[in-house]
Amino acid sequence: MNAGSGRDDAGDTRAVIQRVLQAGGRRHEIKLVRDPSDLTAAAQWAAEQARRHHGVVVAAGGDGTLNAVTQVVLGTGLPFGILPQGTFNYFGRAYGIPAHTERATNALLNAHIVPVQVGTLNGRAFLVNASVGLYPQLLEDREAYKQRYGRSRFVALISGLVTLLQRPRQLRLELVKDGELRELRTPTLVVGNNPLQLEQLGFTEGEILRRGGLVAMSPKPVGTLALYGMILLGMLSRLGRAENVVSFGFHELRVKLRKEGRRNRHKVAMDGEIFHMDAPLVYRVAEHKLPLLVPRDIDPADRA
Repeated sequence: MNAGSGRDDAGDTRAVIQRVLQAGGRRHEIKLVRDPSDLTAAAQWAAEQARRHHGVVVAAGGDGTLNAVTQVVLGTGLPFGILPQGTFNYFGRAYGIPAHTERATNALLNAHIVPVQVGTLNGRAFLVNASVGLYPQLLEDREAYKQRYGRSRFVALISGLVTLLQRPRQLRLELVKDGELRELRTPTLVVGNNPLQLEQLGFTEGEILRRGGLVAMSPKPVGTLALYGMILLGMLSRLGRAENVVSFGFHELRVKLRKEGRRNRHKVAMDGEIFHMDAPLVYRVAEHKLPLLVPRDIDPADRA
């Protein structure tokens, strides 16, 4: 459990989880993580306990926390449960997992396993999206605003509007899509693996995900006002129909960034967390699927 995720006090959230699990007669142990750098070690500990006791690994936190635990769980065959605690919670919402801690914990008690597709960027797993260019900068600035003004979708929106005032630079990308070469100029490239996020932005390529592919989305070179317009279209679920947006499905995408100098290391964002990776950036679907614990009875409101 990431103590820094969510709007509620970590102690109160932990007490709710313990109360529900005890009432359900489930043996459990909660490891509270206060430093995000300790998440991997905590996940490794949890996976070992789950193997030893024939149990499950459950991660409580935002999409970044779920990503960190996924790196450890993926490929082990261990069932994976989540208690969403973040701002947007796209991964949990896509599978009808409540953002309300007590309801989500109760849902774990009667869940069933659904094999869930995971994307990878240079071998590292991502659940929702992975990107390069402007989007990682938006996330960095958003986190700074959250630290100062609190965690909310409104704060995230204002942060994005301010970042776009700085006129983002344009990337020159060489893309090899399933063996086919193409070039693209854009401020950012985002690769999506989440049907709910695609749907809410107005993209219609969700079926590509269901067929085992990923979806790339990228705006053409435009000015700041046009980028603001794209944000508005995204809020209205119409971004996928915008003339200045390119989108396509693929099974493997190799990306090289053409730029001055010899630097071959680039800032990328994966499920809301920032990393630095060497080019080429290679996106593909993970070999293994994630055995996700999904509620048997899904409330449509939990997908909204």
